[in-house]
Amino acid sequence: MTTPLAAKIAREFGTPAAVIDMDRVKRNIARVQAACDAAGVANRPHIKTHKSPELAKLQIKAGARGITCQKLGEAEVMADAGIDDILISYNLLGDEKMARLGALRSRIDVTVAADNPVVVADLTKAAAAAGRSLPVVVECDTGRKRAGVETPAEAIELARIISTSPGLSFAGFMLYPTETGWPQAQTFFDDALAGVRALGLEPTIVSTGGTPNLKNLGQLRGATEHRPGTYIYNDRMQMTAGVATLDDCALHIYSTVVSRAAPERGILDAGSKTLTADTGGLDGFGLILEHPEAKIARFAEEHGFLDLSRSNTRPNIGDVVRIVPNHVCVVVNMLDEVVMVRGEEIIGVLPVAARGKLR
Repeated sequence: MTTPLAAKIAREFGTPAAVIDMDRVKRNIARVQAACDAAGVANRPHIKTHKSPELAKLQIKAGARGITCQKLGEAEVMADAGIDDILISYNLLGDEKMARLGALRSRIDVTVAADNPVVVADLTKAAAAAGRSLPVVVECDTGRKRAGVETPAEAIELARIISTSPGLSFAGFMLYPTETGWPQAQTFFDDALAGVRALGLEPTIVSTGGTPNLKNLGQLRGATEHRPGTYIYNDRMQMTAGVATLDDCALHIYSTVVSRAAPERGILDAGSKTLTADTGGLDGFGLILEHPEAKIARFAEEHGFLDLSRSNTRPNIGDVVRIVPNHVCVVVNMLDEVVMVRGEEIIGVLPVAARGKLR
């Protein structure tokens, strides 16, 4: 069954289309901002989910302290839109990036992360190009085993190197604990904090992340801010993590059923180029609101293969269905724009201005 809004979206924009419910977006922004305020930590939302200066400005208007970007290109887009307090939570390397970072630092307040001396040495070039000090946080691995120094001793030594490097200033620590690893993160941080204080250094930023850790918000003693990103839209992963409900999911992919070649299968016009192949560790590739027992079982680039064997209701050819993605961040990065709605009304189109910024 196709809802009246879905029929309108299909007529005006075609499918597949990404649609955001602005009432839910604003409710999500307000809820998480209130949670950060109650926990006594600043909200520094990660824009990797929405990649939109307009939505970032809504977050800042609601009380966020600046934003977080993962890529320099994203930060440049946000700065061009007038946002002037940005944390780039990623190791930056290379002369090309240092020139761009220097230009960015010359016009806005930007802080960067580092987890090794090679990155720190390169960052001095950006500071020189900017003609002003560049704040640097030490990224710490507290259990996820991706980027970050692995021991407090390494964190202390890197803080010392930053503080003695020309044009750089030690700004603090950046952590992303696992959802169950906050006691271990506290021990790591306490040891690192004691060590940098022995060097006469004091962190001004102690940043934790992300949306799955909203249930742990404020648990790290000494944290000054938190970096949630996905919360603005939410997705199946956040529902599974217990930090969002179905009603909190603000972005849906509207997709048309284009084939029903057999009773227990069908084809959607949303394939891997729309929903992406990131399962997020879940079964299937999205939740179909009209047919929750149906499974988007596999993909071709433009085909979503439906397994309807467990579904009590089955769609017809031409039906427009609404899908909650598994991982909304990667889905949005595939799109040039999203359609904004409020209730049953289409209110506009929002460009995904910072999509595709790989560097």
